[in-house]
Amino acid sequence: MHRLSPALLWCLLFGNAVIGFGVLMVPGALNDISHNLGVSISAAGGLITAGSILMCLSAPVFASVLGTYDRRKLLALVMLWYGVMHAVCLVMPDYEHILWFRVIAMLAPAIFTPQAAACIGQLAEPQARGRAITFIFLGWSISSVFGMPIAAWLSEVYGWRSVFALLSVLSLISAAWVWGVLPDKIAPPVMTLAAWRETFNSKPLVLTLLVTVISASGQFFLTAYFAPYFKLTLLTTPDELSLLLGWFGACGLFGNVMLSRHVDRFGADKAVTFSLLLISISMVCWTFGSNFYSALLVMTPWGLGMFACNSAQQARLVHIEPKLSAGSVALNTSSIYLGQAVGSAGGGWLIAHGRMDQLHWFAFGGVLLAIATSLLAAHATRRFRKFL
Repeated sequence: MHRLSPALLWCLLFGNAVIGFGVLMVPGALNDISHNLGVSISAAGGLITAGSILMCLSAPVFASVLGTYDRRKLLALVMLWYGVMHAVCLVMPDYEHILWFRVIAMLAPAIFTPQAAACIGQLAEPQARGRAITFIFLGWSISSVFGMPIAAWLSEVYGWRSVFALLSVLSLISAAWVWGVLPDKIAPPVMTLAAWRETFNSKPLVLTLLVTVISASGQFFLTAYFAPYFKLTLLTTPDELSLLLGWFGACGLFGNVMLSRHVDRFGADKAVTFSLLLISISMVCWTFGSNFYSALLVMTPWGLGMFACNSAQQARLVHIEPKLSAGSVALNTSSIYLGQAVGSAGGGWLIAHGRMDQLHWFAFGGVLLAIATSLLAAHATRRFRKFL
């Protein structure tokens, strides 16, 4: 029987960090992508929307199709694909070609994050499962700390292609690390048609997944357009934009570390709701961030809650039904990306119609609805456990 080693945890954490960097780098580099390729901000945001739609649709499909495939080979090949496809983007001549290769590159996040979590769900002891899953999900927080600000700074100074090149190198390093650390013959339970039916018939699981969709939709009305928003409203320099995004990510990392330490004690349900409340505070106070320093302050609660919420949602799903975790976590990944697609498309529409100053109110509405849904999901979970 394979054991869950620290090396394996750190390897998957790094993989998630690289995956997260690839997802988050486009919002950070959006200003230069728009300028260099001669397209509008809302059109450049299509890189986010199109990739999110693909990830949303493909994650649950891969959970079934790749069910018996050895995870060492799978995760290594996925990271290799991620690196090569983004390297191809470097030599593409225009926005349309870059869009196509960026979209097919985003098959990697649809596979890596849910399958890494499913591996942890199989290898970890039940009492340590929540902490292990939230630990490897720290990679997303780390990518927010370093990835978004690095992408913003590099793109403003050296151009967006330098960001894509960096991602390619990191992806190849991750592929080699996965190949060297993961043992052979790790294959979480296959998601059969009956298992998918059981997942969709589970009220606690469905409500929990709805929390992810609604929360991500609300947040990405604004998150997807941080770079152009701050440049337009605060006239930020490249250094200031990087500091803003870095602070936001640092808060995310701190919040996720705190969650990883305490989620098994307080419960994932409460952690999700508390994280969403923190996010809502920032959105209510958003207009008070009228200069660089006040913006740092206003972003703090949101940063503390954003990745903590995502990590707690992963742990929440695994705790509800461990045997369905391969499918439910894949669906949660789809839910995140569906939310990103809805939010970035909605935010792009608002910007195209001159309503950038209203982005935070749409975000706030989404988060409020997510809080209400989270409370319903917690109630459904308690009722479900009474009948076990």
